[in-house]
Amino acid sequence: MTGVKFERQGLDEALAYVRPGDIFIVWKLDRLGRSLKDPIETLDLLQERGVDFISLTEKIDTATPGGKLIFHLMGALAEFERDLIRERTNAGLAAARARGRVGGRPRKATDGKVALAQHPYQDSKHSIAEICSMLEISRATFFRYVKGVRKAPGLQK
Repeated sequence: MTGVKFERQGLDEALAYVRPGDIFIVWKLDRLGRSLKDPIETLDLLQERGVDFISLTEKIDTATPGGKLIFHLMGALAEFERDLIRERTNAGLAAARARGRVGGRPRKATDGKVALAQHPYQDSKHSIAEICSMLEISRATFFRYVKGVRKAPGLQK
């Protein structure tokens, strides 16, 4: 088994096969996943099923108090890693906003298109399909930006 995502078939089969009281043995801990999170999740799953875990290279044995300690230290490190990633991501987003970058998908309908759509919609001169075709926007985009301009019931064309 390798730690590569697309080659997890053997690991998945082994995890499906284990029963309470079994011992799940791997040569090296990194065979359980690519990030620190993957082995922790796998070890949690094994623990929930009542299966002990042994890693031969790292000499981790969750049946012993020392092995459990190592396991929990790794869990703390995984949580620390996730927090660091979250912190860096938020800092990067804040720096991008400070530079004037706006996240998310660009608006399909500009303020000009919304204004152009409102007049024929209010005047009931064109159907919604015609307005959308003229402005090259979808019906969903039309209703997202122009919704509520013409409120009379039954006037959806």
